[in-house]
Amino acid sequence: MRGTESNIHEMRALILVGGYGTRLRPLTLSRPKPLVEFANKPMLLHQMEALVEAGVTEIVLAVSYRAEQMEQELSEEAKKLGVSLTFSHETEPLGTAGPLALAKDILGASDAPFFVLNSDIICEFPFKDMMAFHRSHGQEGTIVVTKVEEPSKYGVVVYGEQGRIQSFIEKPQEFVSNKINAGMYILNPSVLRRIQLRPTSIEKEVFPEMVDDGQLYAMELQGFWMDVGQPRDFLTGC
Repeated sequence: MRGTESNIHEMRALILVGGYGTRLRPLTLSRPKPLVEFANKPMLLHQMEALVEAGVTEIVLAVSYRAEQMEQELSEEAKKLGVSLTFSHETEPLGTAGPLALAKDILGASDAPFFVLNSDIICEFPFKDMMAFHRSHGQEGTIVVTKVEEPSKYGVVVYGEQGRIQSFIEKPQEFVSNKINAGMYILNPSVLRRIQLRPTSIEKEVFPEMVDDGQLYAMELQGFWMDVGQPRDFLTGC
């Protein structure tokens, strides 16, 4: 059990917070999007609290826009939660995978899997279930998928009975699946070898390569999920 306990103590997460939040203007003109209040607290704080509850001890925020303001406000919150908070600064936009390469010294500091989250996702965060599912299949990556009414608006995820992902199909015109990427992942540190320090899309460049190698699995999210980066969804969620 000792090895398992040490992994629990080393659990890490990276949250992608580099965007400008243009879709939520004017709310984001004076505050970075992750600090916009949602259900009486900054959006990002919902995720941080859920990660800490699941046993995460170190959170990396991949930041670029208004980083100083986030550092001031969130450092205080991190102290209250008892979690180590590191700010990884992008000097240029690195997409959704480049920030992992930028923070690889932290994320790859042990052999424990780490979480990766989009910052504008709100749901009943299933982090403990994600970790249990990830360990059960034993491969390199797990992504959470959620059911949507109109899959033709999204890129859908096609996978088999055990959850092994077979393909991604962008905005399908004919029905193939109603499950989409929910913006929450668990990855083994070996994934970092797939990513170079340059602008890179994890969805379009890294995940398809993992699928080809049989290394990526999907876990279905039960219950509420919302991308609150868009004004209509933000208001609905509130």
